Formats: sequence, C-alpha cells, structure tokens
Amino acid sequence: MASLALKTFVGLRYYTADHHRHHPTSLSKPTTTHKRLHIIAGKSSPKITGRNLRVAVVGGGPAGGAAAETLAKGGIETYLIERKLDNCKPCGGAIPLCMVGEFDLPLDIIDRRVTKMKMISPSNVAVDIGQTLKPHEYIGMVRREILDSYLRDRAASSGAAVINGLFLKMDKPKTSDEPYVLHYTGYDSKTGGAGERRKLEVDAVIGADGANSRVAKSIEAGDYEYAIAFQERIKIPDEKMQYYENLAEMYVGDDVSPDFYGWVFPKCDHVAVGTGTVTHKGDIKKFQTATRHRARDKILGGRIIRVEAHPIPEHPRPRRIADRVALVGDAAGYVTKCSGEGIYFAAKSGRMCAEAIVEGSENGKRMVEEGDLRKYLEKWDKMYWPTYKVLDVLQKVFYRSNPAREAFVEMCADKYVQKMTFDSYLYKKVAPGNPLEDLKLAVNTIGSLVRANALRREMEKMSV
Repeated sequence: MASLALKTFVGLRYYTADHHRHHPTSLSKPTTTHKRLHIIAGKSSPKITGRNLRVAVVGGGPAGGAAAETLAKGGIETYLIERKLDNCKPCGGAIPLCMVGEFDLPLDIIDRRVTKMKMISPSNVAVDIGQTLKPHEYIGMVRREILDSYLRDRAASSGAAVINGLFLKMDKPKTSDEPYVLHYTGYDSKTGGAGERRKLEVDAVIGADGANSRVAKSIEAGDYEYAIAFQERIKIPDEKMQYYENLAEMYVGDDVSPDFYGWVFPKCDHVAVGTGTVTHKGDIKKFQTATRHRARDKILGGRIIRVEAHPIPEHPRPRRIADRVALVGDAAGYVTKCSGEGIYFAAKSGRMCAEAIVEGSENGKRMVEEGDLRKYLEKWDKMYWPTYKVLDVLQKVFYRSNPAREAFVEMCADKYVQKMTFDSYLYKKVAPGNPLEDLKLAVNTIGSLVRANALRREMEKMSV
C-alpha cells in the first residue's frame, strides 16, 4: 500500500484566492493533467458540423463540478446549471485520501486532517480507530460550500459556462438528431430575485442534481429508498475544539439511530453533529437530541450556528441511463451503506460519465448515443458494485440491534480490521488480505455475533 499511497500525493498544492497560481511547498508538484483518452467513436455516430457537442450538467455539487470540468477539457460545449451557488449541504464532509490526489485538491480547502476516530457503542464503550494509519495518511474533512465552489470554479476556468439557475423540466427529442430543450429559471444581476424563464438546447444531459433529482424524474428513472440526514453545526469553546483537532467520533445505538449512526466531525472552527435514518424519518430530531446528549461533555458550552437536513439515497436507482441522459452522484444513488459516504463516488461518477461522452463524441466532434453513456455505467458497476453489496450486508448484520452494534464496535478494536477498513476506504481499492488473519477475523466475527445474540436473549428475558 505504501507505493500506492505515494501516488495519491502527486499534484497536491495550496489553494489561494487565485486558483490558478501554484505555490511551491514540500508536497507540491506541477498540476497533473488527465490521461489522454483513447477515442473509439461508434460507427453509426454522425459527425457534428459547425459546432461541438453541447452537454448540460444539472447540479453543481462534486458530481456536477467534476463532470463539467472533464467535459470542457475534452472539447465539449459545456453548461453547468446550479441554483444554490453557496449551498451548504448537511454532509459529514469526510473525503478519502485518494480523492485529494486524484482530483488534485488544494490542501487549504481541507479543514481538518483526521488521523484518529472513536467508535462508541450503545453502552458508551469507546474504541480508538486509526492505529494502523501511516504518518502521511488521513481522512480529509471539508465543508461542502467550499469544496463545491472550488470544483465549479475550476470547471469554469476550463471553459464550462456556469449558470445560476433552477432547472425546471426538459423536453425530450423525438428523433436522434433533435436536441433536448431544458427549461430553467435564470438568476443574475439583470433579473434580480424573481428570475427569468429561459431555455437551453443541448445534445446530452448529465443529471447531477441530488437525491430529489428532477432530471431523474424527467427520464422516469424510478424511486429508491432514502435516509434523512440531520446535522447541526456547533461552535464550541476553543479548549474543547482542541479535543477534536484531528479526531472524529461515530456513535451507534438505537438512541441515536435505529439503522445508521450519529457523528461528531471537526470542521475549521466548529464541529458538525448529526445523524440519519431510513426507517424512522419522523423521529430524526429525537435522534439528533440523543446524539448531542451522547457527546454532551465534549460539546458543552457550544452554540448552534446552522441547522441542515437532506435526503441521502440508500441504493442506485432502477434506471440510470435513458437515451442521451445519464445520472451521476446522489441522483444515481451512489451512496454507500454503513458509512453513508457519497462525496468521492459523486465526483468519480461525474468524471467517468463525462469521460465516456468525450470518448464517444471524439472530443465533441460526433453525436453521442445511449451506447456511449452505457460504457460509463458498465465500467462503474464493474468497479464499485461489489463494494455496495458488501456494505449493504454489513449494515444488515451489525446495525439491526444494540447487541449487534456492541459486537461491531468490539470487532473495530482489532488492528487487522482497522487496517483492512482504512486501506479500502482511503484508496478505494479492495485491500489484499492475509489468509490466516482473514480466518481469525471470521472466527472472531462469529464469536462476537454469538455473544451479541446471547446478550439479546438475556435482555428479552429481562423485559418479559
């Protein structure tokens, strides 16, 4: 893993108001460029004359920003539509180390470099996680308004037209050579707060507009189960903030969530305290109160400075491609079970989808077809579908009861479990295991579950 870890640091740099000026540091190297795409256009794909392929990206989060940048760099006439340019999505804001290098993120948009985590059981048994991290490894903590803005600005500097607008609907073409007509309300200095109804004609559309995606509704992509995430940003005293300097906490238990977890994640000058649930959405504020209560001694004296809530998809949509429209990020349902992680997968899917369009269009010179977009889907599922299924199973096994959660936290104390977990999380690759250690882990897992079931039966007897 050491050689892989070093590769992720290629291209790190510091970010200033002037995004495009590099400041040498001990970590800095010249900005890396995307690898040259091998172009294979469909034989039936007609050439475009007098202009380049036009693509609209709806949604300006990590998925939309990464997609728009890749499209613009690939010779596509790119439009990025986003209504809330200062959006603060209620998101834990954790990003894996590989994203920093892979997406060439500047160091100073990362609020905290977390090297320690505490997993806290229903009975408040705390297990320290992160003991296997190497000196240069960390989990990045970002604020979404900072990250999203940076990625949009970089897309704009690459040639994408960023539109401050609210996407309303789109008219689908009746033939293969007709455009999609997008209807949106545009906001700028001329229109003021009321906005102005406008239209935009494009050849293809990427839906990166989140869990409540209007693009998904336009192509009848189908529904999916979703969780509600509720988060409070809390300004705590400086001496208490020192405790969270490089530490994040995760709480499990029926009190904080029946099917997810509560968290305290450090940001620049405050902590983000939140929780989520799929099955008991109406009780989300009760769970949030319980999360604050579990962390009460460490956030005592804090002041709530912002309250946020947002849906989080629990699995991919039934349909993610339709003709010349593709879904990415939360709109496609790319959030993992157990951890609720979605930022990296959003940016990655946006980039992969855009790469498929650039390749299929021969850098904007040909029309794209559904087959071109399906190449992105096939590649995505091959790379990440196993990850989603494994985490789905883990959530069903270990989040089903408090005794099972106690067993889960007990397992997290094992250094081998920590190494496998962090290596897979930080680099988004399945970490190779040691057969003997894997066998020990299997035995320990069974033992933990047996003890959990025994405890559950004793608790049931006491409640009779």
